[in-house]
Amino acid sequence: MRLEPKPAPSLAATLLYPVGAVVATLGFAALLVLAAGASPLSVFTLVARGAAGSQFALVETLTRATPLIFTGLAIAVAFRAKLWNIGAEAQLYAGAVVTVVLGTGLLPWPSLLLIPVIMIAAMLAGALLLLGPALLKTRFGVDEVVTTLLLNFIMLLFVSMLLEGVLKDPTGLGWPQSQKVIAEAQLPRIIQGKRLHYGFVIALAAAVAVWVVMKKTALGYEMRAVGHNPEAARFAGIPVNRVLMKTALLSGGLAALAGFSEVAGLKGNLTLDLSPGYGYSGIVVAMLAMLNPLGVIASAIFVAGIFVGADAMSRSAGVPSYIADVMVATALLTMVVAILLTRFRVRWR
Repeated sequence: MRLEPKPAPSLAATLLYPVGAVVATLGFAALLVLAAGASPLSVFTLVARGAAGSQFALVETLTRATPLIFTGLAIAVAFRAKLWNIGAEAQLYAGAVVTVVLGTGLLPWPSLLLIPVIMIAAMLAGALLLLGPALLKTRFGVDEVVTTLLLNFIMLLFVSMLLEGVLKDPTGLGWPQSQKVIAEAQLPRIIQGKRLHYGFVIALAAAVAVWVVMKKTALGYEMRAVGHNPEAARFAGIPVNRVLMKTALLSGGLAALAGFSEVAGLKGNLTLDLSPGYGYSGIVVAMLAMLNPLGVIASAIFVAGIFVGADAMSRSAGVPSYIADVMVATALLTMVVAILLTRFRVRWR
């Protein structure tokens, strides 16, 4: 068996293979549900109802999707240029740390000035965090998968040190958490009394902005060219290393916005469990969207719906909510196979 590149993938294949990946994921999950002694149809119905069956469920799904949109965009941008950023989790926490430092009273400014300043500072923190692995890759050929992955653990230990030290809330009864950000640094709620905040609107605007950059600007063209063939791009006069640096800055900044939105819009303070793995789930979101910035919105809502719906389903059907993790992981694997079959033809000798 060998793989041959397809000269031009058909539109039907581009659409059908991802759909087949989703169907395969649901089929595998159905087998697990049967093994747990429940009906797949009833379980999937409960998941859908728990994700979008009421205003409360839909609001919770969109709230959970907000950080996934940011991390999905960060991964999509990096992977498009073949910069394998596995450290979105670290960049998320970098943005959260900056949000707490600047948003707990250090800058006593009104909201219209304070929130944009915190956003920019958070993006800079995430961008600089990814700039290091990008420099190691371009200057010394160090594998960025290893460096960005290890940065996740380093950043978590650093945050733990801060929460037990300089950022620890003196009124927190000993719990490792930071002080609450002031009211002027908080993102307002879209619906009063609900958890959905304007970070979701910022995420939608970021997706549109990234799409414009990728499709309508010279930088986007250079990123796609470097991702397709860096040697050919270099031969054509594109500064490959410089493009990778710009990609790293953009990707890290987008991931850091997830930390900003979670602290300023939802949690209000920094804790070590701020993210239940949004940085890693962003990889699944980006792959399900086939690295399309606008598709990231739909895939983030889909993944968030699985997690929210699985929690509700578990309480009603008695099936472990961990099935959501299995579905997301299976979706990643099947989507990788779908992308492979979209671009390559299998030949049997």
